[in-house]
Amino acid sequence: TIRPVRRSYYDPSSAPGKGVVWEWENDSGSWTPYDMDVGITIQRAYEKQHPWVDLSAIGFCYVIDFATMGQINRQTQRKRRVRRRLDMVYPLVSGTLPKSQSWPASPGVAAAPPVPACACPQCLLVMSVKATVSAVGPGTATLQSRKAPAVPPAAPKAPAPAPGAKAPDSAAAARGTLKPLAAQGGRRQAASTPALSSASSNASPPGAGSGKASRPGLGTLNRSHLQRLAIAQSRVLIASGVPTVPVKNLTGSSPVNPALAGITGILMSAAGLPVCLTRPPKLVLHPPPVSKSEIQSIPGISHTCRKTTKKQAKKGKTPEEVLKKYLQKVRHPPDEDCTICMERLSAPSGYKGPQPAVKPDLVGKLVKCGHVFHLHCLVAMYNNGNKDGSLQCPTCKTIYGVKTGTQPPGKMEYHIIPHALPGHSDCKTIRIIYNIPPGVQGPEHPNPGKSFTARGFPRHCYLPDSEKGRKVLKLLLVAWDRRLIFAIGTSSTTGESDTVIWNEIHHKTEFGSNLTGHGYPDINYLDNVLAELAAQGITEESLAQEKD
Repeated sequence: TIRPVRRSYYDPSSAPGKGVVWEWENDSGSWTPYDMDVGITIQRAYEKQHPWVDLSAIGFCYVIDFATMGQINRQTQRKRRVRRRLDMVYPLVSGTLPKSQSWPASPGVAAAPPVPACACPQCLLVMSVKATVSAVGPGTATLQSRKAPAVPPAAPKAPAPAPGAKAPDSAAAARGTLKPLAAQGGRRQAASTPALSSASSNASPPGAGSGKASRPGLGTLNRSHLQRLAIAQSRVLIASGVPTVPVKNLTGSSPVNPALAGITGILMSAAGLPVCLTRPPKLVLHPPPVSKSEIQSIPGISHTCRKTTKKQAKKGKTPEEVLKKYLQKVRHPPDEDCTICMERLSAPSGYKGPQPAVKPDLVGKLVKCGHVFHLHCLVAMYNNGNKDGSLQCPTCKTIYGVKTGTQPPGKMEYHIIPHALPGHSDCKTIRIIYNIPPGVQGPEHPNPGKSFTARGFPRHCYLPDSEKGRKVLKLLLVAWDRRLIFAIGTSSTTGESDTVIWNEIHHKTEFGSNLTGHGYPDINYLDNVLAELAAQGITEESLAQEKD
């Protein structure tokens, strides 16, 4: 399958020019970058210190709120987190933009007149790879030395940088011919990697060096020399800010991944795209081993473990009696729809399920938020929920009463370990360990009487041992007691149903990295999780309620 590709150029003052990447959090908890044009629009509004930006002008029904760093769907009002991340700055281009070029050139096409050569490291590497591949050809893939083809007359040379000289920050738009640039690439490489002088001299493209007879190409180098050469070139590129491509097992025992990495580099270089192959960063889920004597209890928080059992809903009150505390009757309904049944409030409720003992034309207003619904619809909604004596407005999510969840029985441990999280080097770390065993679903769960699984337990989570970190822990303990940390449902990661899943309160499960978005550093995490707890009705006022 052949697909077209393209290379775009952006202003240095734009988001890609500054290395700024805007991302949104998907349902699995990982981060997805916005399209480039969307990211540029968001960054432009962010730099102008606008409180928010409406993306409908570019075809998206979202509003980005910079105060809360959230993305709001204008139709569904669903909110997702967004973040601004600094990445590597794109390579700069000066002068006129280069025209589209293909390589190798089509046969029979006249060569363009030579233009001044670019001396930046990425262009040198690209041209050296092109020249080497052209010289080596398909017939030199064996390890036997064979004579290289005769070198054609060299094109006029552009001034070459002195050995060891620093490359300019910006890359010229023009490209020189292959041979003189290949020579520059060989000299540049030799200057930057003196330890590889013998390997480099055997791998330099024709036309490089002192003008002696041509030598065999890359096919004559053994695997270790090729790897050392690639690492040396990568160091030059990383220093110049070229985007990197992580490749697993680049120096492993299997030759397959290094070979694929080399092919990737050659293809991208052939297309004129600078590339640097690096080892991917490692996932660090857990801290170094900690002995029992190093574990400390948390000041201001009693005990180091808390268990929870199934809490049954309060009995003796009908749904009508519960709702009566939160509602005011409305004699003259407004001329609008009930957002539960979508019928006019002046008409009877459109709910067609089991009929509650309330007249379908009665209308009530919630006392805190003031939203109006059919009483018939609210009773039906309450009966379909957890029936714990609380109510949540379906329009604005305001909580009435004390909201509880359906978390299965389990244990929560918490203590301090003597290691610091990335971005929080000034304090130790609070480690939380959740452990929930598999069991049988109760009447409040999706499939009562059916067994459920509990994958990935015990689950280790981490907070900085700071004032705000301890505040988050205290509120998480309230959420645990109210059975709001976990639920039983379908995993968005594996697709498995009837299993224990997170319940909209994000936790950090990576200790020393942030590759999946569930680690540190994350300067907004504590504020974000406090907002998520507040959305579940858990605030500092909840701590006083629990004491009472």
